[in-house]
Amino acid sequence: MTTTAFVLAGGASLGAVHVGMLQALYERGVRPDLIVGSSAGALNGAFIASRPQTVATTAALGEVWHGLRRRQAFPVNPVTGMLGFLGARDHLVPASSLRRLIRSYVEVERLEDMPVALHVIAVDALTGLELRLSDGPVADAVLASASIPGILPPVDRDGHPLIDGGVANNTPISHAVELGADRIYVLPTGHACALLQPPRGALAMGLQAISLLMHRRLADDVERFRAGPRLIVLPPPCPQLVQPVEFDHAEELIAIALADARAFLDGGGEDRPPLSMRVHAH
Repeated sequence: MTTTAFVLAGGASLGAVHVGMLQALYERGVRPDLIVGSSAGALNGAFIASRPQTVATTAALGEVWHGLRRRQAFPVNPVTGMLGFLGARDHLVPASSLRRLIRSYVEVERLEDMPVALHVIAVDALTGLELRLSDGPVADAVLASASIPGILPPVDRDGHPLIDGGVANNTPISHAVELGADRIYVLPTGHACALLQPPRGALAMGLQAISLLMHRRLADDVERFRAGPRLIVLPPPCPQLVQPVEFDHAEELIAIALADARAFLDGGGEDRPPLSMRVHAH
């Protein structure tokens, strides 16, 4: 019996591309037995794992992304920001808004109760070890997986401060392999690969730099697991001008990802060797 996994990458605002990819998969009857996600992929994974695996669920997720703005994900708080810069806090942005978002849209409270098995990846800020969270409160696990270091506060779990899973494994293919999946659909978010000038602002530059590092890890992992389980890497939008900090391009990202995923799946992409995902210039 084939075990199918969806691996959802992080990417901040670029996480909107998952909506289009998921719709294309559900349209063609592809359903996961388990879902593994990091950062924005953990957020999207929690949403779909708690609901029926249908096109209607992707439409509902799309509505969330259409209404999401930067101030909700990274709300500016002058006091918190100043304390962070002065060293009195370990973050610049409070996590309360993101926690409310998770609780509002995820229909199950504990990971082990998800209708579809969900595993989210976080990193121990003290040891650097990546952790696969498969039980416990959904809000805590997903928030930990999405807590960008220095921007959002770590989440305590049994005395361990947990931060963004993307720091160690943004597209956690290795965990899907460890969990026994033999057909793995990889949903990368890509990166802003066609910028004409550097991002403006500290947050934008930081997220872009992290995005580039994460993409290199993905390229390495695709090569690493190329000869293992059946690996299907869906194409992210490329060339890409949207930066990970820009939350007002969801409709555009979803439409492009949907068209590209449909073309890929209908054109025999599942039967070809996985995309290399190497960093390139335009």
